[in-house]
Amino acid sequence: MPIPSRAALVEHLVRTRIAGDVATPRDNNLDHYRKLANGDRHFWLGLELGDRWRDEQDVLAVMAERCGVDDDPERRQGQDTIDPELTVDALERMAARLRQAARGRERVLFATGHPGGLLDVHRRTAEALRAAGCEIVRIPGGLVADACMVFQFADVAVLERGASLWHTHSPAPMAAILDGLEREGRPQPDLVVADHGWAGCAGQRGLDSIGYADCNDPALFIGEAEGTLQVTVPLDDHVTDPRFYDPMTDYLLDAAGLLPSGPSGAEAAPAAAPVPVSGAAGAGVDRA
Repeated sequence: MPIPSRAALVEHLVRTRIAGDVATPRDNNLDHYRKLANGDRHFWLGLELGDRWRDEQDVLAVMAERCGVDDDPERRQGQDTIDPELTVDALERMAARLRQAARGRERVLFATGHPGGLLDVHRRTAEALRAAGCEIVRIPGGLVADACMVFQFADVAVLERGASLWHTHSPAPMAAILDGLEREGRPQPDLVVADHGWAGCAGQRGLDSIGYADCNDPALFIGEAEGTLQVTVPLDDHVTDPRFYDPMTDYLLDAAGLLPSGPSGAEAAPAAAPVPVSGAAGAGVDRA
């Protein structure tokens, strides 16, 4: 399928509710912003925010600027928004960092706390970087965090418990990996590509960290604003069909120069079925 143009990708993101009018409720967003401002570390995603973000209106302002949520503090009901243009802008910044990694044949670690949505996005990116000569970091064996196993599936670090991959916001699994590498005398990654606490922990430890975040996960956007993370891509991180992320991944890898040479920039929109704006489309929303 042709690589989507920017305009076609924006249309696809809105149609599949990866961006635009997303499934995440407005009250859920504001609740998370308030809890971050009140010092609830679950919402810091591994970052150390100190006393710098004690006003939830400051958090809302960052999210309006970097994610595209409604900046009106009085609107507390309904669905919120992610600006698809900001999503594509961030994908292009991410592509520039991936291109740098490929040029330098860097050691790259991939991880996800959202295996139900983003696992294949990370897997394809890892595969493309390996083909470009990068080393995809192999994590130490036998790691445990949050009463779960930490292991790699398709080149992506995940949390596993009871034969299932777990959704997690915790920074503990990434801390276990980085500490395990240090114990084995192995170098830390040059770049971490992740989400949730995996990305926040890596950035807090001074590693180059880029990744994805939903509009109810403000910490990673604050991390980018403060320079702790290099890139945070705003998107709904668990839409109803993970295949909806394929055109986005194609665009990212093409912009990074990581796809086989061939025609790109075609105007044809990606072939994904329209998703209704209400009802079942919100079933996958991560309100944790």
